[in-house]
Amino acid sequence: MEKLIERESAPRSVLVAAPALAVQFFLIPLAVVALAVSVYVGFRSLLADARTPQDYLREVQVGGLNRRWPAAYELSRLMADPRVKAFQNSKGDAQVRRYLALAIGRLDPPLPPDAIAELTEALEDADSEVRISAIWALASSGDAAVVSRLMPLYSAQDGDAGIRKMVVYALGALPGDGQIAILRTALHDDAPDVRWNAAVALARKGSHEGVPVLRQMLDRQYVEQTVKREVRQDADEDPIADVMISGLRAAATLNDQALKSSVTALSQNDRSLRVRNAALEALKVMG
Repeated sequence: MEKLIERESAPRSVLVAAPALAVQFFLIPLAVVALAVSVYVGFRSLLADARTPQDYLREVQVGGLNRRWPAAYELSRLMADPRVKAFQNSKGDAQVRRYLALAIGRLDPPLPPDAIAELTEALEDADSEVRISAIWALASSGDAAVVSRLMPLYSAQDGDAGIRKMVVYALGALPGDGQIAILRTALHDDAPDVRWNAAVALARKGSHEGVPVLRQMLDRQYVEQTVKREVRQDADEDPIADVMISGLRAAATLNDQALKSSVTALSQNDRSLRVRNAALEALKVMG
């Protein structure tokens, strides 16, 4: 009995307990971490592919609900990397180039020099829609040096009114006064959209030369007879109201009292709530 008690009370050897402690406090957590890393690497290898920014963009456009947001995330991650020349590498795919040009134009100015160089090169693209998107993106750059490159693109004899319209818009959005002469010429363009853009652009520059055209933009009957696009109530689109609101904002910017009676009438009587609200905002500026 005494021997049994002595055997039970005898202290355990530290050397005997060490392996058990190592397994409990080190090896098991290490195995768990290794397993987690293996699972993560496995999933990453399954998800990794060699898709290009163009492939991701197509999925954003036409992919299902469960495919669009991962593609959008990957595209934003790639676009954030300055080494990815998505726009430059998209030559040959006009639709992708249009969307990428618009995406570049939405970047905060100033645009990187490489982006401006690529957009300027796209002004020679065979696809007119790509050229229009590139012009819009350059207009958003805020770079006055772009003006000299855009001015030759306007020609009253050019059969593409879309190009002329966007060039005039861009010249009005960009700083400087060297483009005033072209904007004056565009006031007499055959296309109404071009004339309207010219009047708004001149108002931005502080010029009153476009007031007669702005007065036409504030005339609902005239705009309804001129704008051929249908109003889509389901899509909340009203191109007639859009033209009139652009004219109202230009009138407010210019603060020309010759337009005040037209603005006042729209604030009281126009059938569009958006137009009436824009007219009221313009009147606040015009006093």
